[in-house]
Order: sequence, then structure tokens, then C-alpha cells
Amino acid sequence: MIGGASALRAARRRIENPVLLGFLLLAGFGFVFLQVASEMAEGDTLAIDRWLIEALRSPADPSVPVGPAWLRAAMVDVTALGGVSVLTLLTVVVVGYLVTVRKRATAAFVATSITGGGLVGVGLKAVFMRPRPDVVAHLVDVTSTSFPSGHATNSAVVYLTLGALLARTQTSRRVRAYLMAVAIALTLTVGFSRVYLGVHWPTDVVAGWCVGAAWATLCGLLARFLQRRRTLEQPTADEPDGPGSGQAPPNRR
Repeated sequence: MIGGASALRAARRRIENPVLLGFLLLAGFGFVFLQVASEMAEGDTLAIDRWLIEALRSPADPSVPVGPAWLRAAMVDVTALGGVSVLTLLTVVVVGYLVTVRKRATAAFVATSITGGGLVGVGLKAVFMRPRPDVVAHLVDVTSTSFPSGHATNSAVVYLTLGALLARTQTSRRVRAYLMAVAIALTLTVGFSRVYLGVHWPTDVVAGWCVGAAWATLCGLLARFLQRRRTLEQPTADEPDGPGSGQAPPNRR
């Protein structure tokens, strides 16, 4: 009986700790976004925004970004990874894969999560209506308002949400860590490219990251809840991570 009670308490801790951590992250991202938005609305971030964006340009000619010519071409290519067309295509591919492997509930959840996150970003742009930076030349064409960065928001929404939700379909810690590392790296790189190309203030990008990360955290918590209720498919069994994976080795004769 004592052993059973201890096991039950341990199981509850395993469930509760990630949820509490998720809520903590969600609150943290929300707080940072509100702080940045408040400071931006009052004009208090303009000095640091100008300094950072000008630091990425040649002092002799602000139309020329720092670094070799190939870096500019690379940033133009990278920034496309946060565009609507690429992110939509990626979402369709992932949803199609999940349908193919008969995880239809997860596929529907992914599609709904990505669509909802995109709508949140569009709504926030309409609320703040911040003009684009005008201190350096834009190296790519832009048409919408500036705060929060749509590319930063959408890339965080898509890559972090997909990373979190796909990680929830795996049992291997190594696979989960890899998926999240790739998602974070893509999100950070896309955001940096927007400042490098002169089309966003740094605070636009930070705010976009916060919105996308908060949305991904919320989706991850909801996915965990739905998996526990058997509404979403359970993780796919694969190779154990090692001796501590909790899976017994096969019998050998």
C-alpha cells in the first residue's frame, strides 16, 4: 500500500510539474510582451531600437548591412521561412503527415492551433499600428504595420507550436529535444533576419517572439490535457533513450 501511494504521488508530480512550468512560461511571455508594448507605445524604446538597427549597418553607408555579401543573401532567404506562404506550406505538409499516420485528431489540433495563432498576430498588428523603421533602407519589400513583427510572431507560432505538438507524439527524449531545438533556432533566426534587413525594430521582434512562444506554450498545455483525456492520440512508441527509459529489454534466450 505504501509503495502504491508513493508511485501515485510520483505520477502526480510528473503530470503537475510540466503544467506548472508551462503556466509559468505563459505568464512570463505575457508579462514581457505587455512591458514591451507599454514601453513602445510611450516611445521609450526608440533610442535602443535605433541603436540596434543602425549597429547592423555600415557607418559609411546605412543602406549597406554589416558583414559579407553572402550574409545579406542568406538573410533574405532565411526571412522567407517566416513568410505566410512557406509557413502555410509547412503546416499543410505536417498536417498531411499526421493524417497519413492516422493521427487525425492531432492533425486537426495542429491546423486549428496554427490558424488561431496567425489570427492573434494579425489582430495585434491592427491594434498597435506602429510604423515601420525609417532610419535605414529596407532590404526587402514590406506593406503591413510593424508591431509585433508578423514574421517573428508567425514563425514562433508555427515552429514552436509544431515543435511542441510533434514532440508530444514522441516518447524519445532525444527526439523531443531535437524537435524543440530546431524550432527555437528557426524562430530566433527568422526574427534576427527582420532586424538585419531593416524592416522591423528589435522590439517588434521581441514582442513577436513572446506572442508566438506564449501561444505555443498554451497549445502544448492543451495538447497534454487532451492526451490525458484520450482526445488526442498518444505518443508513438519508439526506441528507448537508455537504461532509464522505463522500458524492459527484450528477453534473450
